[in-house]
Formats: sequence, structure tokens, C-alpha cells
Amino acid sequence: MKRVSLVVTLALAAGLSAEAASAQTLKTVKDRGMLSCGVSQGLPGFSTPDDKGNWTGIDVDICRAIAAAVFNDATKIKFVPLSAKDRFTALQSGEIDVLSRNTTWTLSRDTSLGANFTGVTYYDGQGFLVKKSLKVNSALELNSASVCVQTGTTTEQNLADYFKGNNMKYEVIAFATADETVKAYESGRCDVFTSDVSQLYAERLKVANPAEHVVLPEVISKEPLGPMVRHGDDQWFDIVKWTLYAMVGAEELGMTQKNVDEMVKSDKPEVKRAVGTDGNLGEQLGLTKDWMVRIVKAVGNYGESFERNVGSGSKLGIARGLNNLWSKGGIQYAPPIR
Repeated sequence: MKRVSLVVTLALAAGLSAEAASAQTLKTVKDRGMLSCGVSQGLPGFSTPDDKGNWTGIDVDICRAIAAAVFNDATKIKFVPLSAKDRFTALQSGEIDVLSRNTTWTLSRDTSLGANFTGVTYYDGQGFLVKKSLKVNSALELNSASVCVQTGTTTEQNLADYFKGNNMKYEVIAFATADETVKAYESGRCDVFTSDVSQLYAERLKVANPAEHVVLPEVISKEPLGPMVRHGDDQWFDIVKWTLYAMVGAEELGMTQKNVDEMVKSDKPEVKRAVGTDGNLGEQLGLTKDWMVRIVKAVGNYGESFERNVGSGSKLGIARGLNNLWSKGGIQYAPPIR
């Protein structure tokens, strides 16, 4: 009997210890009174500051949504601009609580960096930007081209695979930052600039005459971009993951910034669970019952964020494509909120 009691006691102690460890990041964020969010050094549509230091972008909206869920205040954030080279170290060291920086989810990154991807904010793929004066209509016409790439990304391996697979030669000209890469391309140091297609659209806005440059039709890789958190904190992992799913789920339910207050009055079971008038799903995350309402009020649903930052309502004008809801021809999909 004593042996059974000892086993139960140890199990309870281990459970309490695990629970304490799992709540570490949320407690740290609350005690600090601010979320520390790693973003890019300036990528239009995803994370970029204006001349007053106000950050906008679809990756920024993820950070604001997390802050809204935790604090009911989407402004309680410190944005930390990071290069591709430094982004993972900043997360591993605890300098940031979440990395929301146009980062591709790969197996090696998911297993070797001590971090977890929490979902896909944007389904992307690698492409090529060229000057129209080059008179190239396809990436298959790039044999012997010089190609500008940014170091510390998945770009170089994808580039090597594509050219080798098509028996083409090429020369790599690598740079540490995106700004250096696009400036080198614009100045003529290389024939082609390769990166994620979304980034090519964004970087094209930085050149003197964007209309003189074209993104070629080939997409040569899968680049699912999403937020990352450190290993070992399941509660924080769940909060960041379900913040993204809340934005997608809100769009699926037809919940927007404009109608969210009316939706709170809904008698539909799936809406009542989402807005917190039925059940305690938010509390199970360590948040409040109205966590999803807070998110939608702060940043809108996923579709609103997409259109505002990278879609038809932005300078980039990127079509929803794969990033549309699963019910509208895309592959964005939120697990059931129940």
C-alpha cells in the first residue's frame, strides 16, 4: 500500500513539475508585461516598419494576435528585427518568445534547432525575378545565369536542386541580408534574384522601376512559412498554434472585425464555443473565455489580414491561391474549435 502511495505521490509531483514547466513562457510574458516577437528586418507585406517605427504585415499580425489573446492589448509587443542568420539563435537564447519571420518549415529545422513550427501562416514557393530587358520567359532559359541569393535560407539548396535537375549551369552570388541581395540584383551584379515568390513581389517594390522586372512563372519548391517557438513548453506552443487557427477559424465562421460583437450574441453552437459563451476552451489554453474575440477585434480574421497586407488591398496584390480557405479552392484549414 505504501508503495502504491509513493508511486501516486511521485506521479503527482512529476505532473505538477511538468505543468509548471509548461507554463513558463506564458508566465514570463505576463510578468514582463510584453511579448517579444522576432520579425524580419523589413519585408513589405510580412513585417516592415514605417518611418515612425510602426510595424505592419501578416507576420506582425500574428504577433499582435498573440498579444491580444494574452493581454487583451495588441500593442504590448517588442518587435525584434532579425536577419535570416540570427533568427534561430534569438529564439533559442530566449531573446524572443516567438519567431514570426517568413521562415520555411522543414524537417531539419523542426528537429535540429530546439524549436517547433506552430502552423502555416503563408503557403509559398521559391521563384525567380528578372529584368524584362533580359527577355527571359521561363526559368528553364536561365542556363549559365548568375543568381543572387540570401545566405542562411533554404534558397541555396533549392536553387542547386533545380539547376542540377535540369542540367543547367549557374553562378551563385550570396549576400547576408535581403536588402544587400536586391540592391546587388538591381545594380546588375547578377542576372536573377531568387527567393520565395512572396518575397520577390515585396522586394520588387524596393527597386527604382518595379514595372521593369517580372517574376517568372515557375515555382520550384514548397515553402510553408510559419511561426516558431522553443521546444519544451507545450502550453505556449498551443497558444501560438491556436492563435493562428483562431484567425483561420474566424474566417471560416464568417467572423470579422466589424461583426464580431454581433457574433458574440449568436446561438449557433460552433460560434458560441469560439466566442466563449459556451464552454471553457480559452481557459484550457491558459487564456480567457473570450480569447478568440480579442484576436479578431485586434487584427481581424485570416482573410482580412491577408488582403490588407499582401492581397488585393495591398501594394503587392498577390492572389490568395493556396492561401485561400479549403472551402474556396485553397488549403488553409483550421482544426475544429471544440
